[in-house]
Amino acid sequence: MALITTGRGMIRDLEKSGSLAVYPPLEGGFEGRYQRRLRASGYVSESITARGLGDLAMYLTGVHGVRPPHLGKKTVGNGPAVGYVYYVPPIVNYKLEHLPPKAKGLVLWIMEGQILSSQEIEYLTVLPKSEPRVKVIVEMGGDRFFRWTPLQNTLVPA
Repeated sequence: MALITTGRGMIRDLEKSGSLAVYPPLEGGFEGRYQRRLRASGYVSESITARGLGDLAMYLTGVHGVRPPHLGKKTVGNGPAVGYVYYVPPIVNYKLEHLPPKAKGLVLWIMEGQILSSQEIEYLTVLPKSEPRVKVIVEMGGDRFFRWTPLQNTLVPA
């Protein structure tokens, strides 16, 4: 792999397919380079980890309730002693509403994507089709060099 890369091939494939599975080297560093290339080409990048996301559709595009660990604190009243529920706005919709005027769109970069189920990966392949300004990149593991493939190709037929 070249020491200096422009990232044009990845950006072209991302715009064509809408979602990519990437396999960066495990020693790191390449993700930041490609995210910088995406930002330079006009995209806004949002990095999240796949661990602990729960229901992807609600977390990304719907208002969802979050119950933080109660740490011994109990709710007041007759309800269950599990803590309060806080409602969080959807990440993708919120970021799309606050995009800069000249931005091409939002790139959702999901780390540790190898733990996602095939149903969740299928949802991530459909998300750019339902909202064209959203592009999805999922890190699906490591490799000796930085490579990518359309996310649809990682789905294993049952």
